[in-house]
Amino acid sequence: MAVLSRVLFGVLGAAAVVGVPGIAAAGPPPDPPPQPPPPPNVNALAPVKLSDYAVMDGNWFAFTTPDGVICALQKGNGYGCSGPIPAAPEGANLVSGSYGGVPGFSIAPGNVFAAAGAAKPLPAGSRISYQTVSCGNDGTTTTCVDSRSQSGFVLSSAGSFILNQESPLLYRPDSRGPFGN
Repeated sequence: MAVLSRVLFGVLGAAAVVGVPGIAAAGPPPDPPPQPPPPPNVNALAPVKLSDYAVMDGNWFAFTTPDGVICALQKGNGYGCSGPIPAAPEGANLVSGSYGGVPGFSIAPGNVFAAAGAAKPLPAGSRISYQTVSCGNDGTTTTCVDSRSQSGFVLSSAGSFILNQESPLLYRPDSRGPFGN
């Protein structure tokens, strides 16, 4: 009888464990990571004369940032900055994109825009614009924005990052058109 009660007790105990749903205590979800600050309004900065920054037989418009980074807007190809990018993700030394596309950070074997030679510094409070891209410097932060893709990048000692990593012209999570219809 003792063996039978032990077997019965074991079977009932196992059934209770299997039949009772687990109780789990879950804490509140973690806070989302902080969003980067909004970029400065590049188009509010004073424009410089584009021809003053022409290099490579007029095929590029290049400038340097206060951090020693060389940036270039290339006719027909794209735009970007190369060099010691401040607070770059994963140690990147290049950020570039095509006109109308979303830029990205990468690591290049050298300064991609070194061929521009001794590019002029872009004065604080000014911007340079070519086609749909404007790059500006407020004295501490360099920002490039493409009005076509509504994307770009920010280079700052507080953190360098990509603006609108998903092109709003292509990424439509709510199935609406890019013009809100």
